[in-house]
Amino acid sequence: MVNMADEVETKTNETKQPLARTLAETLWFPVFFFCGFLVCYLLAFHQPTPHHVKVAVADPATAAKLETALDKASPGGFDIVPVPNGDAARQSVLDRDTTAGFSADPAHPTLYVAKADGSMLESILTQTFTPIAAQGGGTLAVVDLAPTASGDPMGTGMFYLVLVWNIPSYVVVMMLLRAVTMSRRTKILTLVGWGAFLSVAGYLAGLAMHVIPNEPAVMPLAFLLSLGISLTSFGLVPFAKQFFPGVAMGLFVLLSMPSSGGAIPIQLVPGFFRALHPIMPMGNLIEAARGVFYFHGVGILRPILVLCAWLLVGIALIAGHALWQKRRAQADAAVVEAPVEDPTLEMPRPTAVPARHHHFGQLVPVVNGTVRTPDGEPVGGAAITVTDTRGQQLVRTVADHDGSYAVAGLSQQFVDLVVSAPGRYSTVRRILVREGATRTEDFELEGRRQPVGATSGA
Repeated sequence: MVNMADEVETKTNETKQPLARTLAETLWFPVFFFCGFLVCYLLAFHQPTPHHVKVAVADPATAAKLETALDKASPGGFDIVPVPNGDAARQSVLDRDTTAGFSADPAHPTLYVAKADGSMLESILTQTFTPIAAQGGGTLAVVDLAPTASGDPMGTGMFYLVLVWNIPSYVVVMMLLRAVTMSRRTKILTLVGWGAFLSVAGYLAGLAMHVIPNEPAVMPLAFLLSLGISLTSFGLVPFAKQFFPGVAMGLFVLLSMPSSGGAIPIQLVPGFFRALHPIMPMGNLIEAARGVFYFHGVGILRPILVLCAWLLVGIALIAGHALWQKRRAQADAAVVEAPVEDPTLEMPRPTAVPARHHHFGQLVPVVNGTVRTPDGEPVGGAAITVTDTRGQQLVRTVADHDGSYAVAGLSQQFVDLVVSAPGRYSTVRRILVREGATRTEDFELEGRRQPVGATSGA
């Protein structure tokens, strides 16, 4: 089928699909990705710098002096929180109120850190406070209060595990868009099952590679992430239409990964991504998982609530669109008193419909047009076959005596229109069907040349 499309070129195609439009429709996605990676990755990660890293410092007088010195050396890099003593500084880290704690005891200066927050952050803190301890005549002792699992020496393994739960959760939605015979209910149940599979299989894989501790409580959190992303993505499809891949990947890759605090600690990225961290699902799962794995459940309530909010957003989008479809169908049914399938249960099926005289309650054409000769004469009886990009037939119809045709019930996808008629050259055209819009595609079929020496009516 694709070979036939490559071989057939008509003047009508050239007129209706200019090169500039073809290039725009083809290249917008890679251009979007180029700009996205340039801004969201290169800009975010090229120069990690501390921003408002909270450090608990024992003894208020020492804290005031240290804050002044650090503001001069690294403006805006550290926020000093005075605490009464070294034990309070240590507890502040365990309670996740601060990123680090520092006791400036001249005999035993100590820095309390949590490697679970990222080895890069631990390294910057050590480099910053080692000369400070040396000025007081002591050697800095670094105490790691939250060491990572044995298979995660850099503290980034959990980030890659979360990617396993994050990326496939919206990719499955893009794949389900091609399943035109599946109902909405079946697709939602598939997303629920897929989320359950991802959460369990990902956890077991991470455990087998010693990337995470043995804490099964993280699986429900992973399920919340997966289902929240997949349902939100599914709910965005009717609104984003052909731009859905860009919208989904923009949200759940280009913006989520730099703001997650997984690969690069959130305290080291620019302010825009730090502002996104509290609301994006990936970052909230990482915060909740750190709490489960390394801080005995401290600080997990707020991230869990955010993940639940994403799940509710997805449910609201899906339910809202289904309700709108149902009300529109009921309004049409009230006019013609004809039974209408509940759109919350069944998706429209590809159907040939009359090319003219559409009334309320009938299926609205998704694709229509005419089939004519180069001289403008209608080609009645021309066959129009609609297939998916794999060559599977979706629907077939025949042009009426005026050369007009129409089909309905196609979901948003790329389809091939194959037009043929006896005694004429066939043609193939690939188009993008968009939900809620009717696309007009007219065709011209040239007549086959008679063989040399052929006679008629002997």
